[in-house]
Amino acid sequence: MFRSLHMKLMLIMTLLIVSLMTVVGAFLINSVANYYTQDFYQQMAEAFSNESFWNDLETPAEGEEDGAASIAHILDTYNSALGVDNRSRKYYVLDGTDGHWLTGSDEPAAGQELKEDSRNLMQVLAGAEVGDDNDPAAPYMDVAVAVQRGESRYIVYVRDDGTNASALNSELITLILEALIFGLIISVLLSFLLSKTLITPIERLTEGAERVADGDFSKKIEVTSRDEIGVLTGTFNDMARQLKQTLEEVENERTKLGTLFLHMTDGVVAFSRDGTVIQSNPAAEEMLGRAIPIGGAENYDTLFSDIAPLQGVLAVEQPGYLDGEREVAGRRLELLLTPFDQERLGGVLVVIHDVTAQRRTEEMRREFVANVSHELRTPLTNIRSYAETLVDNAGQLPGETEKNFLGVILNESDRMTHIVQDLLTLSRFDSGRSELKLAPFSFERAVHDVYSANLMEARRHGHRVDLAVEDGLPRIVGDRERIVQVMMNVVSNSIKYTPDGGRIRISAGRRGKKVWMEVADNGIGIPKEDRGRIFERFYRVDKARSRESGGTGLGLSIAKEIVDRHDGTIELVDRPGPGLTVRITLWVEGPDHAGE
Repeated sequence: MFRSLHMKLMLIMTLLIVSLMTVVGAFLINSVANYYTQDFYQQMAEAFSNESFWNDLETPAEGEEDGAASIAHILDTYNSALGVDNRSRKYYVLDGTDGHWLTGSDEPAAGQELKEDSRNLMQVLAGAEVGDDNDPAAPYMDVAVAVQRGESRYIVYVRDDGTNASALNSELITLILEALIFGLIISVLLSFLLSKTLITPIERLTEGAERVADGDFSKKIEVTSRDEIGVLTGTFNDMARQLKQTLEEVENERTKLGTLFLHMTDGVVAFSRDGTVIQSNPAAEEMLGRAIPIGGAENYDTLFSDIAPLQGVLAVEQPGYLDGEREVAGRRLELLLTPFDQERLGGVLVVIHDVTAQRRTEEMRREFVANVSHELRTPLTNIRSYAETLVDNAGQLPGETEKNFLGVILNESDRMTHIVQDLLTLSRFDSGRSELKLAPFSFERAVHDVYSANLMEARRHGHRVDLAVEDGLPRIVGDRERIVQVMMNVVSNSIKYTPDGGRIRISAGRRGKKVWMEVADNGIGIPKEDRGRIFERFYRVDKARSRESGGTGLGLSIAKEIVDRHDGTIELVDRPGPGLTVRITLWVEGPDHAGE
C-alpha cells in the first residue's frame, strides 16, 4: 500500500501536520499553565506587599471581639487585588495555632482538611511567616500568610483550584483539534496536488524506460518543465537517443561479424569449457566433411582430441596456441587451437585453414627449382663440354665438326635464354611491371604467321598441319607480340607432344564481338585428372616427358596470364577421340570493352 509515491507523500504531509499541531498544542497548554501560575503568585506578592492592606490586617479595631471576621471583612474589601471570585479562587481565615477554619469566602468542602494537603500551609503552621512555594504536582495554587493581629495569630490562606486554566486549556485543545482536522484536509489536498505534479513526469519517465527496455526508441518523452525533473527528462531523451545509436552500431557490427563468420573461407569452431560446440561456420563443416550442430552430439573429443586434449588447450597462455594438420578427402587442413576469454571461464577456439593449395604450391616450387636447376645444368654442361673440346683441339678438328660443335653451343644458349625469359616474364606479371602495348592488328595475319613459323618444325616431325581461317576476320585491339607468344606456345606444345606423323589442325574465326583460335591434335592429350591444373604455374603432367622436351611448366601459365590480361579465355575443349584441343578467345575491341 505504501509503495506508492502518492501514499508516501500524503503520509509524510499528515505526519508533519500532526507532529506540528502536537508540538504547538503542548507548547500552548504548558504556556497557559505557566502563565496562570506566575500570574497567581505575582498577584499574591503584590497584594500582600501593599503596606496599607498589611496594616489593616495587623491592626485590630478598638473593642474588636472577632479578629477573624475583621480580617475576612478586610479581605472582602481587597477581593479584586487578590483575584478572589469564590469560584476557582477562594480565601480562608484559619487559626494560627492549629490551622482550623474560622471564616472565609467559602467553607472547605466536606471532609477537606486544608492543612493536610497544602505544603505551604503546613510551613506557616510550623512557624514560617509566608508559604508561597509552587508545587507542580499539586492540582491547585495556594499561598499561606501568617497575620499577627493583636494578641491573636491568624493565617490568611488563598487557594486557586485552576478551574479557569483548565477551561482555557480545554478551549485550546478543542481549537487545536479543529485546526488539526482542517490541516489534515489541506495537507491531503496539497500532498495530492504535489504528488501529481511530481509523479506525473516520473510516470512518463517510467513508461519511457519500459519502452526503452523493450527496445522501442520511437517515442520521445515531452519535456513540460524547466525544473530538475525537466532536466532529468531531457537527459533521459538524450540517453535513449545515444543508447539507440549505440545499439544500432553494435547490431551493425554484429551483423558484419556474423556475415564475415558465415562467409569466411577459414573454418571456425568454438567450444565451451566442457567441450560442447557453441558456434561453427559453414566453412568448418565443409572442410571437415561433417555437420557440426550447436550443442549436438559432436564435441571437442569427437572432433579434435587427436590433435590435442581439451584441458591441454585450455592451459595454453595467451597469445599462445597449439597447431596440427589433418588430411580430409584429399585436402590438407592446418588447425590452430587456442583458448579464449580465460578471465571469464571461456572455452576453446579452433581455426581451420585449407593449406592444400599452399602445400601444392610449395611442392611445385620445389619441383620447379629442381627442374630449372636441371634444365640450366644440362645446357651448361653441354656448352662447357663442347667448348673444352674446341679449345683442346683448336685447329685440329675438321671445319664441319667445329661448325657442328658451335651449333650445339648456340642451341644450348638459346635454350637457356628461353628458360630465363620465361622466368623474367613470370616475374614481371607478378610484380605488375609487365604492361600491355595495345594497338590494332590483323588477327588473321597473326594466325598465318604462327602457322608459317611452326610449319617447318611440324614437318620435321612428320606432322600434317591444316589451317582453316574464316574470311574477313577483323583487326583486333591487343598486344600483338604477347598474343602471338600465346599462339606459338599452344602450337609448339601440339607439335612437341604429338607423336611423329601426327595431325594438327589450326582454325580461327569470329563469333559476335569476339575472335577465336583453336589448335587441335591427335597426340597423347592430357589425362582428365590433370586438366583442372594444366594452367597452374610450375605444373607439368609428365615430368620425365617434359624434361626430355625441354619444358619448364611455365608456358601455359604464362599464356593464361597474357590472355587474362586481355580479358579473354584460354581453355581445353572437350571432344571425342584422342588428342587435345585448346581454344583461345579474345575481344575484338580489346580488354577495355570486355562485357559491353
